Amino acid sequence: MSRHTRGRLVAALFLTATVVGGATAQTPLGSPVAGGQAAKRAMTSRDLWSLTRVGDPALSPDSKTVAYTQTRYDLTTYKSKTDIWAVPATGGEPTQRTRSATGSSNSPAWSPDGKLLAFVSSREAGPQVWVMPAGGGDARKLTALDGGVSGPLVWSRDGTKVLFTSGVKPAGDELASRLDKLATSKSEAKIYDEVGYRHWDEWEDGLRSHVFVLDIATQKSTDVTPGAYDAPPIALGGFLDYDISPDNSEIAFVRNTDAQTMVGTGNDVWLAPTNGGEAKRLTESRANDVAPHYSPDGRYIAYLAMVRPGFESDRARISLYDRKTGQVRTLTEQLDLSPDFFQWSADSKSIWFLAPERLNHTLHRITVATGAITPLSVDGYNNAVAIGADGKTIVVARQSAAHPVDLYAMDAQGKILRQLTHANDALLGQLALQPAEPFWFEGAEGQRVQGFIVKPPNFDATRKYPVVLLIHGGPQGAWGNSWSYRWNPNMFTAPGYVAVLVNPRGSTGYGQKFTDEISGDWGGKVYTDIMNGLDHALAVNPFMDKNRLGAAGASYGGYMINWINGHTDRFDALITHDGIYDTRSMYGATEELWFPEWEYGGTPWENPAGYEKWNPAANAKNMSTPLLVVHGGLDYRVPLEQGLAAFTTMRRRGLPSRLLYFPDEGHWVLKPANAMVWWDTMLGWLETYLKPKDATE
Repeated sequence: MSRHTRGRLVAALFLTATVVGGATAQTPLGSPVAGGQAAKRAMTSRDLWSLTRVGDPALSPDSKTVAYTQTRYDLTTYKSKTDIWAVPATGGEPTQRTRSATGSSNSPAWSPDGKLLAFVSSREAGPQVWVMPAGGGDARKLTALDGGVSGPLVWSRDGTKVLFTSGVKPAGDELASRLDKLATSKSEAKIYDEVGYRHWDEWEDGLRSHVFVLDIATQKSTDVTPGAYDAPPIALGGFLDYDISPDNSEIAFVRNTDAQTMVGTGNDVWLAPTNGGEAKRLTESRANDVAPHYSPDGRYIAYLAMVRPGFESDRARISLYDRKTGQVRTLTEQLDLSPDFFQWSADSKSIWFLAPERLNHTLHRITVATGAITPLSVDGYNNAVAIGADGKTIVVARQSAAHPVDLYAMDAQGKILRQLTHANDALLGQLALQPAEPFWFEGAEGQRVQGFIVKPPNFDATRKYPVVLLIHGGPQGAWGNSWSYRWNPNMFTAPGYVAVLVNPRGSTGYGQKFTDEISGDWGGKVYTDIMNGLDHALAVNPFMDKNRLGAAGASYGGYMINWINGHTDRFDALITHDGIYDTRSMYGATEELWFPEWEYGGTPWENPAGYEKWNPAANAKNMSTPLLVVHGGLDYRVPLEQGLAAFTTMRRRGLPSRLLYFPDEGHWVLKPANAMVWWDTMLGWLETYLKPKDATE
């Protein structure tokens, strides 16, 4: 796995979504089958990990076939296997395209003539680029790089070249040379001179992610971004940060040359000759510029641009660089949404884009000449989208709280036509999964705020159910009506609870001002929003038991649990997962330093009051609620000591607390065996203090 791939793990803990279209145009995805759900059962953690995970769609050039990945976990060995599948865009039976006995395959990419399907496979000598006939058949390996290969793969317009990334050790790089020398000794020591010595869950190893160009005919791979910088960058990258011009002469890519990359957010778009040579900087902003993509006619380079240096959650705009005039214009300046994916139309006249919008992930089309924006699919969570060359064939990956990702065909007006994949129909048909039910309420300062509830399986309105409040991470993230393999609302409700999920100040999808209002105010308006949302849900839903309340959250959500513990005793049980406990000590151990410096208004020595004002540890004497602390030993975003400090404080004060420690997990619990323990422990903790009672009580 390349350093680039490791660095671009999604930072937000929770996906966003909304109720989505379904199996037919008339049946909402996740709706009860005829006869109701009475005979169905609650989901278990084993069910959750037994589900097949459907990947993003890739449409063939003739718009007739959709390639995608399916990932399955073997719950005997706890190992995963990913293969490439294909399904007709008009509907039909999916076919499996890769069947290696060892390794996985991913990142399918069609050649421009539709005759070949390139992909990355680890079946032999680590991940490398392979290619196979589009209709199926024997695959052949095209690369054999020591640093392996990472996708996505990008074909040149004439089908002669493929772009990918690989990890390299730059010649003459002092850090790489030092780490190499230490590696030959018997010591496990590492020596660093700068911050940025670790990221997410790994220590700096001297490797740099570089963009390579593969010549299909000669099978020669050329590093076109040499040097001591990552390309794409290790953090804050876009959905795809490299592209090749239609005439094959130029590569556009993203690189961060800040002296200390973990202090600045200055990713820029660069240009380099396809055959190698000196790279030139296209954008000069100290804010985040990513995801450059050439228009099919070669006239423009579109990219995502932020305007505020140091702020990773600024609003992204789609900007357009005119290669003929050298002028730049912003296409989405007046739109208070933050696009996170876009695709050019084949005629270069339009750009399709996705953006989080309230509980949804919506699809829009913008006309390049006029800047006019047409909303298309605005009523669902579109996880990914592929637009056919005909402009009429659209395939989306959609999900909801009651249904994991499947692929759907959509028309040019955004109407769902048909479901293309049915990866989990058999298992889902057994489970009593409940949809998300949105509500609005008045938050701090009279602000309108949104949340939703998820009811327990086989819900009975005459009963009283315990309530679990879930708090999302980020903090610039959002809950949506989406499927999650980690913080899944239907798993929390499975024992007989009602889940309440609120998108307070700081959440994305509600306009940039709403997102901005958490910075410098971590325990202020957002805390009021969360409590008001819970109070509203309790007031309007008589089946919720206000006397049996639990709350859980991770990352920022874990911070808020620690903050809640020092500010109210209304809850019976709390769960903090990888949560910040002491803001001051957190600064010295985390890795992306622009984050605390923006959120708390500088460094701890420049603005100590900004850190102390919202420091949960400062309120330790007021904590009284039983607390489960969950933390990963490889979490370098919110280091282990934050969880240990929370647990030590609770036990030292003689308060009920439990520590669940995963030495082999980072910021998320990603291994199936660990996930089973995680769910059992969390639900067991809630059971101890919430104790669901019989309907007669």
